[in-house]
Amino acid sequence: MLTNTEGKQELSILQLTGEFLKVTQKAALASYPWIGRKSKLKADNAGTQAMRVLMNQIFMDAVVVIGEGEMDEAPMLYIGEKLGKGVGPAIDIAVDPVEGTTLMSNGEENSLSVLAVAKRGSLLHAPDMYMEKIAVGPEAKGKIDINAPISENIQAVAKAKGKRVEDITVMIQDRPRHENLIKQVIQVGGKIRLFQDVDITGAVATAIDDLRIDMLVGTGGAPEGVISAVALKCLGGDFQAKLVPQNTEEIERCLQMGIKNPGVALSLDEIVTTDYCFFVATGITDGLFLKGVRKIKETMLTHSFLAIGGEVKNSQFIETSHFNMY
Repeated sequence: MLTNTEGKQELSILQLTGEFLKVTQKAALASYPWIGRKSKLKADNAGTQAMRVLMNQIFMDAVVVIGEGEMDEAPMLYIGEKLGKGVGPAIDIAVDPVEGTTLMSNGEENSLSVLAVAKRGSLLHAPDMYMEKIAVGPEAKGKIDINAPISENIQAVAKAKGKRVEDITVMIQDRPRHENLIKQVIQVGGKIRLFQDVDITGAVATAIDDLRIDMLVGTGGAPEGVISAVALKCLGGDFQAKLVPQNTEEIERCLQMGIKNPGVALSLDEIVTTDYCFFVATGITDGLFLKGVRKIKETMLTHSFLAIGGEVKNSQFIETSHFNMY
């Protein structure tokens, strides 16, 4: 049971949602001029700098737990960097100012600015390595098992959602490492929907009925997995994962970050240990559930998605007009 002080602290975290909505909007707008210009670094730097400047103006005591890399790899939004005014709620931030930098630099779809926020100490400190993932929406919560064959998971999700197996659509990243997984989905009778990058989009899509995505499975980046887990925690879905270290160096990195048993299956509640969290994303280019930044005369338009946990537990799409930006 929460004490009165703890309750106020957790509610004050959720009251920051409006501030962080502005943060992803600002990062998306800053990245906009670099869409289709084949300059990933300049796009990422523009989004990162805009995001960092705005976050340092927020009354919070924040630490980046998932960001642009280690201190010696990234000058801004590095893991362990402190942000905010230093007063206010103590929070962890998992952030990707420009998710899908290759996509946006090529003028392709599904790039976005995204972050997740939770109370201090409640997010898995995931190293930048591969993570095996499975994500579903609210109807299939509690019905998945990352250690089970994909055929069993598809059948369980179909039963939970009152669908035929033939009507289950599974999002999988189009990579050689997933060839066998794709074959198994087809063999059991399910349908696949392949994508190139940004598996956060696919994970969130499982919890939005209109998008008709039933599951996301496959191996992708661990940092993106934690951000996806926060989104699904807020949306009432489910998410399980296993870190996949590729060598002894990555195993040692896990141990240094407090992960004692790399490779063990992690539940949603182990990845995000609080309900008091929120997820926000703003589209940079058009994508599966977000429109990209658009310019109409002197007005810039952004399209964002906000999912809030705790007792509030709601989600909303937000279209915003920004005047005199350029």
